[in-house]
Amino acid sequence: MPISPLSRRAAAAVPLLASAVLLTACGSGGGSGDDDASGRPEGGITFQTWNLRSNFKDYFEGLIGEFEKQNPDVKVKWLDQPADNYAEKLGADAGAGTLPDVVNVSPDLSYPLAKAGTLLNLDREKAAARYKDEYTPEAWQGNTLPGLDGAYAFPWYLNTGPLFYNKALFRQAGLDPEKPPKTYDELFATATALARKSGGKTATLAGTPSIEDFGRYGVRLMNADATKFTYNEPRGVELLGKYKELYGIGGLDTQALTNTADTSGQKFLEQKVAINPGSAHDLDTFKKNAPALYKELGITDAPNNNGKPNMYVMGLAVSKQSRHKAAAVAFAHFVTDRGNQEGFAHKVAVFPSTKGSLDDAYWTKDDGTDEGRVRVASAKILKGAVNYTPVVMSEEMKVILKNEVAKALQGKKSPEQALDDAVAQSDKLLGQG
Repeated sequence: MPISPLSRRAAAAVPLLASAVLLTACGSGGGSGDDDASGRPEGGITFQTWNLRSNFKDYFEGLIGEFEKQNPDVKVKWLDQPADNYAEKLGADAGAGTLPDVVNVSPDLSYPLAKAGTLLNLDREKAAARYKDEYTPEAWQGNTLPGLDGAYAFPWYLNTGPLFYNKALFRQAGLDPEKPPKTYDELFATATALARKSGGKTATLAGTPSIEDFGRYGVRLMNADATKFTYNEPRGVELLGKYKELYGIGGLDTQALTNTADTSGQKFLEQKVAINPGSAHDLDTFKKNAPALYKELGITDAPNNNGKPNMYVMGLAVSKQSRHKAAAVAFAHFVTDRGNQEGFAHKVAVFPSTKGSLDDAYWTKDDGTDEGRVRVASAKILKGAVNYTPVVMSEEMKVILKNEVAKALQGKKSPEQALDDAVAQSDKLLGQG
């Protein structure tokens, strides 16, 4: 379910989605005369979400009822698709000309649709662009697609996750438990101190660097029009080299090359690693199963070198094929306006993308609960955050990077060669799309 920042299964199907759309759709991502969404909202429109009906049926039915009350000439039909094969479903509908009027998308899903000319460019359509200032610049930019000159979805909810760290392990290594690392240099220094103090028995991290780490480190990930990957630039090689050094001295868990999110979390619970991503659900687990860890738990944001943390973006796109664009734009804006975004975010562990929302007490004042503790820490991270994962980077490309990183850490390839090979393989896949 796409509420979670980890639920991005559909990304693996993006190349297939792009192929399905491009075979039958025409046009480019730019706007044209048939994009007109001005006028009074009227007509029947379809609204498609992504695996939300089972948990939020009453919420969405109420939302639709309120919109129809305010717009009596519009009728909204709600569709909900399961997470599995969602990308393929979007591609098939777009190719057949039956894409719903308003669709729930993440940027990696909207990119092939927009590239094929099946989504409305909100920046070029005046009836949509007039709402731009209601959203945070970061959220609007998160739905702006490379090489396509515009945003193709109204920002909906955002998500991120803080890092948990073990204050006791910091203290044992002579580190200040109230000063977790904020930059990568500080992270590497912390990891080195922990490894040396423990004789290589206490690792700092349970995993290897992902594409987000390269972004937070300050590496340029792609060229401007997203046609070639660039994370093999010297700064990227430098980052991988530092991770290799850590791996050699025990700064990374011995099973870092194969750890999953679950096994990494278990290593943190067992106090075998000092830092790991987490959520309010994890806090409850620690309280019940690892009370000693819970008492020593610190919460911080992931280190970065550019002052911009990572975030995940979800949006509502409007089909360029819609026969009732004014109604579709009005509804997409209604669902994502400040009041409705905040209402939804109070029900779910997500964050609104509208200006001023995250300044409210709900997201700034710790209410003493585990949920509140994580909510406030996460909301603070979101200010100035960006979506580092390139919208064209499929799951297959992420696996390629992970495998090449592993070869570098094991000494089978130099960091430079590993990243060059990862980029070459991924660029080849891009060319096939």
